[in-house]
Amino acid sequence: MQVKTDFPYPVREIEHMLIPLSDGTRLAARIWLPEGAEQAPVPAILEYLPYRKSDGTAPRDALTHPYFAGHGYASVRVDMRGNGESDGLMEDEYLPLEQSDALEVIDWIANQPWCTGKLGMMGISWGGFNSLQLAAHKPEPLKAIITLCSTDDRYTDDIHYKGGCLLNENLAWAATMLSFSAAPPDPRLVGDEWRAMWQERLDEMPLLAETWLSHQHRDEYWKQGSINTDYTDIEAAVYTIGGWGDAYKNTVGRMMENLSCPRKALIGPWIHKYPHFAVPNPAIGFLQEALRWWDHWLKGEENGVMDEPSATFYLQDSLPPKTMYAERPGRWVQTDGWPASDVEIHQMSLSESGLSDNARQGQQALARPVVVDSPLTAGRHQGEYCAIWFGPDLPADQRLDDALAVCFDSEPLEAPLDILGKPKVTLTLASDQTCGQLAVRLSDVQPDGQVARITYGVLNLTLRDHDTPQTLVPGEPIEVELELDMAGYRIPAGHRLRVALATANFPMVWPAARRAALTLQPGLQSLALPVFTGEAVANPFEAPESAPPANISEQREAKPSRSVVEDVATGEITTIVADDLGAMTFEDTGMRVEHRCTERYTAHPEDADRTRAEIVWHYRAGRDQHGRDTALGETTPGQFDIRVESHYRMRCDAENFYLEAEQIAWEDDREVHRRDWQRTVPRTAV
Repeated sequence: MQVKTDFPYPVREIEHMLIPLSDGTRLAARIWLPEGAEQAPVPAILEYLPYRKSDGTAPRDALTHPYFAGHGYASVRVDMRGNGESDGLMEDEYLPLEQSDALEVIDWIANQPWCTGKLGMMGISWGGFNSLQLAAHKPEPLKAIITLCSTDDRYTDDIHYKGGCLLNENLAWAATMLSFSAAPPDPRLVGDEWRAMWQERLDEMPLLAETWLSHQHRDEYWKQGSINTDYTDIEAAVYTIGGWGDAYKNTVGRMMENLSCPRKALIGPWIHKYPHFAVPNPAIGFLQEALRWWDHWLKGEENGVMDEPSATFYLQDSLPPKTMYAERPGRWVQTDGWPASDVEIHQMSLSESGLSDNARQGQQALARPVVVDSPLTAGRHQGEYCAIWFGPDLPADQRLDDALAVCFDSEPLEAPLDILGKPKVTLTLASDQTCGQLAVRLSDVQPDGQVARITYGVLNLTLRDHDTPQTLVPGEPIEVELELDMAGYRIPAGHRLRVALATANFPMVWPAARRAALTLQPGLQSLALPVFTGEAVANPFEAPESAPPANISEQREAKPSRSVVEDVATGEITTIVADDLGAMTFEDTGMRVEHRCTERYTAHPEDADRTRAEIVWHYRAGRDQHGRDTALGETTPGQFDIRVESHYRMRCDAENFYLEAEQIAWEDDREVHRRDWQRTVPRTAV
């Protein structure tokens, strides 16, 4: 990435400003302005997050916000209430209060002397969610957004549930927020008030896993903040961006299909990161692309950004399976909108002969019943639901998981096949229990036998429509349609396609209440494969650029890891995810921060009641007395030293989930807070 310093405008930073809200709460903001903006106002770009502007997102903020300011924008980074140096408490994610606060922030920014009154909003993940949510409120100043790795449906495509199955990420993210939300405001910025603010946050800490686990189907809780309840609410221009290595790629196609506002789409090879520094490469000049978007919608420049094909995708080449890639070879393609005219549906059949191509081999029905009955430990090589920490989070070789599944293989392909879109399986099956899970993987079987997962889907058969629990009748056939995640992938000639069917996918999803075998019924069982028929284009993006990185020293390198342990006596399988995020010091302010986490997920092959999870986060932050503050040009004020340990545990039986949590905080090695939770949540749908 090329670091730029020669911007068209000199940049002035306001490190800490408090934005007043109507209820007396003040939200902390960090603002980058072009010099002279008070005399010659500029449009503004807002990023609104809970992740602490002073340290949490400061490394990536340094790359991005000064770049926008240097090109003639007021770039504003605001912490939500209850986070960073902002007042108040945060009770949950995406609440109406969070949105109403942001509407006041937008109004405040639009009325500043340095702002023209026009705003854009941008964000990845949480910030991508609320960019959509705020656009749906139609605030007059908000003219355009860039939403990355976000969702239009909080139930079906977030970190809580997938296909009606409970994701273990639901617990993992609750544990993450239990730790992140325990971070204190910086004493250097808020003074002696910091300790009381921190203590109040600890005392009022919500148990988010209980809240999320109490809503097991798509009810009003999830519909609030999901823009798919009425896509026409959004009138601002939307640029929606995702990555094939990220969990949120399905949103891109749905929004292109359903939004009526001006819109563009982009999916690259990346994990859950901004595309100018994401992996796998190729990273792109995202900031230059964003500037073209802002220049058109906020400054009225006719720069051609809306005259180009509206959707751009990266078709990844086949590679041997690996849990993280530095680079994914491939090619860029573009379409005029989505669904695209140059994507055709290729029909295939699952039968005794494998995966048949209907165009060449004719439609083939399954002649006899086929039982799919995986142990509850199946799925250990599926990787993380959302690859975020640059660790070994992508799916590994699928051969071991496929050994616990029923597989249907095609003949070796005679020509390359470009998949672009969401494959769909249509199956008729019966469960031998009143519950059941279906996991479907589409994979690239390589000539040497390695198996690379292309895409997948999971389905809780008692929540086939996501909205209404439907108990299964044992032995009674049902027809299910399951769309797999959107994919962009080229399978070479000589490789085979594989559809693998399993009845568990642990530890990505929590098992059903009982181990259930599924029987595919005789008759047609099909795969609809979206195939791109167009041509590749030259890379439409410039090379990555950024502003200078933050002045950070590293005391401990980040070392994410993932391992699987088998107890050969009991058959239990435990997956251990160790996300050591390292230790660092922000040299300009003297702030030092360190995070590390260990997640353990255990399942028994037969007994669903023995499923359990445990997550521990360690957080420490502080500032030494004699640090230097480059920004203030003096010895650093605000000496402090705190640490927090946060624990989450969950187990189950057929009727209930049992949650336990604990949080302990120390200041200067003196315990100042301890809180325990024990909750029972009925299993109503999962």
